Amino acid sequence: MPKFPNTESEIVSLANAMIAGCTEHSEDFPSVAVEGLQTALTNYQSQHQNQDDARSQAQIATVTKEDALEELVSVMKNDLKLAEVDVSDDPERLTEIGWGPRNEPNPIQPPQAPTDLKSVYEGPGYLELQWEKMNHDSSRPVGNFVVQRRDQLESGGAFTEWKLVDMTYKTDITLLEQPRGIQLEYRVIATNAAGESMPSNTASVVL
Repeated sequence: MPKFPNTESEIVSLANAMIAGCTEHSEDFPSVAVEGLQTALTNYQSQHQNQDDARSQAQIATVTKEDALEELVSVMKNDLKLAEVDVSDDPERLTEIGWGPRNEPNPIQPPQAPTDLKSVYEGPGYLELQWEKMNHDSSRPVGNFVVQRRDQLESGGAFTEWKLVDMTYKTDITLLEQPRGIQLEYRVIATNAAGESMPSNTASVVL
């Protein structure tokens, strides 16, 4: 025995088939009231159309509402600009209309010093350095990192001046063709448009 359909389209399809079949073969189905079936189907189709119309109207209403909201926002922003001019001598008075004075710009500061600089891999004439950046303060963003090195002139002796080795936007770097057999010291400095950080801790290696 077939199962009664579950979906709306399948139910409507079966109703149409029943009406067509019972009309054409009325002598086989004398107990089926085709008129009542047709009336029920017509009522459903009418309500379905009403639903479609309501959806269309709802979509139109939504678009109209969004347009009205956009216009409201435009008028409000313009009036707020005018109000700011009106009370430019005392911006706190903007609170009287639910607004407030503009926030003072937060100037960018030089970044904080990188931390935990260390050598994580070493080979003949090359090494990989890693470090952590301090990014807890939004006023101190990091643009990039400058990696510097100084070399020990002789065992137990003085070092050269710090010099630029490379730059990177990441918190790790692989350095190639580095001096071998002498004490090397590396440090990292974070930079941004406002300036440079203090140097990181120093990482010492001998390759």
